Formats: sequence, structure tokens, C-alpha cells
Amino acid sequence: MIKSVSVHIVTYNSEKDIRECLKAVSKQSFPPQEVVIIDNQSKDQTGEQVKEIAHLFGTKLKFVSNAQNVGFAPGHNQAIALNDTDYVLVLNPDVTIEPDYIERLVAVMEHSQCIGSATGQLLRKTNRETIDSTGIVMNSVRRAFDRGAGEPSVQWSESGKVFGVSGAAAMYSRRMINDITLNGEFYDGSFFAYKEDVDVAWRAALLGWEAYYDAAAIAYHERGWKETGRTSQPLFLRRLSYINRYKMMYKNDTFSYWMRNIISFLSYEVASNLYFLFREPKVLVAWKTFFKELPELRGKRRQLRKKIALRHHQNKPKAQ
Repeated sequence: MIKSVSVHIVTYNSEKDIRECLKAVSKQSFPPQEVVIIDNQSKDQTGEQVKEIAHLFGTKLKFVSNAQNVGFAPGHNQAIALNDTDYVLVLNPDVTIEPDYIERLVAVMEHSQCIGSATGQLLRKTNRETIDSTGIVMNSVRRAFDRGAGEPSVQWSESGKVFGVSGAAAMYSRRMINDITLNGEFYDGSFFAYKEDVDVAWRAALLGWEAYYDAAAIAYHERGWKETGRTSQPLFLRRLSYINRYKMMYKNDTFSYWMRNIISFLSYEVASNLYFLFREPKVLVAWKTFFKELPELRGKRRQLRKKIALRHHQNKPKAQ
């Protein structure tokens, strides 16, 4: 059976990138069944750029213009609800993919039903011999990083399992999307932007899904703000980046893990929050959002724990 794939792109003032991104999608050796663009009230010429290149896709292209900027995570949830393809490629507008990107990732995921997400080798557009991401890793204090970022690409030629995949060019199976969705949301809609891909990776891992990195599937990522530094970002986004880590931890982590790593946690939290207190105190206002959303976060945590318990029961060996 030929599997179906849809490509989902959320745009916001993306006129500089969207044309190149869509051209690359149109050249795929495994053509997508549908391309969904959710535009978050762009003020530039993003919509016009899409219209000018829409002929490459015909009726396969679906453009949705939101009345307001709902954010990256809710925008992609919106796109996911618009179709039921077997696979979904979540793609940033500042990413271009090589012609075999979709084909390679689908082949990898079809090889093992345990793989719910996959990514290729993301290189920096500004230096195509430098890694942007080969997946997501998480350290003992629950800080997540793009694996291999800034390192020479020749060091990352080996494919294999990873903790998770970057949302810049992530392939997800519909089976996993349906399985790990909470409250009708694949991405946590309260995240708006930042760390929503880490949250999904963590939740998926807790429910037994694997993520895979295919070094032969190549994509190129602009990654603008990380090269200029976090302080170049608006305060609103810096607050999201800060507080979403704690929201992830509350939903996905366990008290026993915190206790086993209490020294590492305390050391990091004291140092990190002292930095914000003295250098970026306005970021700490984000805690108001956390406590406002706490009842909803608590509900999602309960749902996840029930899913985990059910999964463990289902996988428990039957008595002879």
C-alpha cells in the first residue's frame, strides 16, 4: 500500500523564505498528497508569495489565513486536524529539503512500526558543512539541545535512534499523533512556541515510541535568532522559552527522578534563576502564566499518567 504524506507549514511574516521552501517541497521524489499552510496573520507578502507559486501544487495546496497569530503549536494542531494522511511532515518556512527527504524518512518509518518520528540531517544554510540539528537530546536537569549543533557534518554520518526530533523538519506518523494526543492536541497548544517539539518527544518516549535520525536525508535551516543571541528575541518569546521547560517537567517528569537528581537540579536552578533575576528579571513574570494554567497542566499530566499505566498493563507478559 502506498502511504500518504502531508506537509504542514506555519507561517508568520515568512515572505523571505516561503518560496524557496515550497519549491523544495514540489520537487520531492515522494510527492505529498497535500500541502497545508497556516498563516498567522502575516503583515508582509507571505500570502502573495504563496499564491505566485501555488501552481506547482494545484489542488494539493491548502492555504488558511488566521485572523490572529495563534502561535506555532496551535497552528500545527490546526493543520493536523485538516487531513488524515499516514505521515505528517512538520516544516519550518525557513527550511529547504533535498528531493529525497520525504522518501527516505517514510522508508525508515515503514521499516519499524515502533518509530513514530524521524528527522534528517539538518544543516545550516549559512554554512552547509555545519550541523543545525540531528535530533534532540536532553540532559539530567531537563535541558534540551539540538544534537550536534555547530559541529562539522562529517561527524554525524551515522544514522540511529535519538530522543526526539526538531520541529523544524519533523516527520510524524499518524499512528503516533493519534496515540499521544492529549485533550485533542498533539502539540500542547499552551506552548504557543518553543519546546513544543521537546514536549512531544518526551511524551512519545514515555508511551514507548521511538525517534530516528537518518543521516542521508538532508535539509537546510536558516535558524536566524540563535546566531544573533537570545536577547535579540522579544520579551514575550523569551518568557515562553523559559517557562515552557517547567511546564514540560510538570507534565512529563516524576518526583522520583527529581529526587535522584536533586543536587544537579538545585545547582542548575539556583544558577539559572539568579541569572534571570539580575540580568533578565522581566522573564520571571512568566510564572504568572504557569500558575494560571496549572489546572489545565494538571489535567494533562493525569491523562498522560493514565495512558502510561494502560500501556504498561498492555505490555505486561500474560501468565501461562
